[in-house]
Amino acid sequence: MQVTTSVEGRAREMRVDGRRLWASLMDLAAIGATPKGGVCRLALTDLDRQGRDLFVRWAEQAGCSVRVDGIGNIFARRAGTDPDRPAVMTGSHIDTQPTGGKFDGNYGVLAGLEVIRTLNAARVQTRAPIEVAVWTNEEGSRFTPVMMGSGVHAGAFTLAHALAQTDAEGVSVQQALQAIGYAGQAPTGAAGTVGAYFEAHIEQGPVLENHGKVVGVVTAALGQRWYNVRLTGMEAHAGPTPMELRKDALLVAARLVAEVNRIATVRAPHGRGTVGSLQVFPNSRNVIPGQVTMSVDLRAPDDVQLLAMDQDLRAVCERFAQQSGIAIDIEQVVSFPPQPFAPPLVESIRAHATDLGYSAMDVVSGAGHDAVYLARVAPTAMIFVPCADGISHNEIESAEPEHLEAGCNVLLRAMLAAAEIQA
Repeated sequence: MQVTTSVEGRAREMRVDGRRLWASLMDLAAIGATPKGGVCRLALTDLDRQGRDLFVRWAEQAGCSVRVDGIGNIFARRAGTDPDRPAVMTGSHIDTQPTGGKFDGNYGVLAGLEVIRTLNAARVQTRAPIEVAVWTNEEGSRFTPVMMGSGVHAGAFTLAHALAQTDAEGVSVQQALQAIGYAGQAPTGAAGTVGAYFEAHIEQGPVLENHGKVVGVVTAALGQRWYNVRLTGMEAHAGPTPMELRKDALLVAARLVAEVNRIATVRAPHGRGTVGSLQVFPNSRNVIPGQVTMSVDLRAPDDVQLLAMDQDLRAVCERFAQQSGIAIDIEQVVSFPPQPFAPPLVESIRAHATDLGYSAMDVVSGAGHDAVYLARVAPTAMIFVPCADGISHNEIESAEPEHLEAGCNVLLRAMLAAAEIQA
């Protein structure tokens, strides 16, 4: 599209209001604030309702129309001059972990709102509509599966399945949505509605900070496979049972933990392997452990490596079982394929970061994000900014205001390029 030099100049000169963005983040963080400076705002609680209400009020004040779909996703829409064009969308989530921070998810939502406020202040109109999404239950702290709202939107699972899920008290998603007033009537599904999707996010890791970079150009998200592994030996008295006659499930589990670490380490730099949970039975001081249940989390940037890690894990378990006489059962409980992001949008982010004078580097996301599901139905890309010491999912999570502003400026430029300024 050909535009006038004046329009191009206005686009190049536009910058977001970093202080306004920061103030909005702090206002939202006050809802569910914790004594240590974090946020506890679990999905579909009354605190989540308060956060949603605040976002909706801000969006309507910015001139947006707001709709809510059947899983409670919120979409704030700034109209474009061509209503037939699919929207250029951004967003994230505002639900948190029980010991969450101020920025995880919240930054992506409010960066999108700041883009709209900036366009309004500059009186710039786009051809395509601009939308900001608030996705339901991304964290999965209260309900599973994680990334529920974006998953329904992208067709990863059905609305009926999601609505039927219950929390620890037996409350269903459907009941919780009705209780907070966000059981929406708009249809779910993304078919033809999203022309491009961008998500700004704190990195949740230490790479950008360690390299002294302000913007992370996210090229892909790691694929993930999660497992429950059960090791069954024989509990026995710790005193009378000789070492060579024991069937100690915990001893074999300890060896397996080290092997999970090896499986990932030999696939540097992007291989990941984690054992985050161990349950020992009978968990008594003077009883040899007879059973251990443990989690295994494997991640890799491509299917070939992820499959190889899976095969390595299974081979190790089989070998340990034969050597020890301990039965080892593996159940895969989660599988996300590696998700590359759209090269044209990735290049747009890279180019705009450079043009704005920000130091930048390509990174791969090790965490799951709503963008992973959106990438199944629309061209998608992500923008990362550093967080202090790489710490997230923690009340001390922190980010610099100037870094948040920088990421939002890149988001503004990338969205304008995708939505096209009306001359």
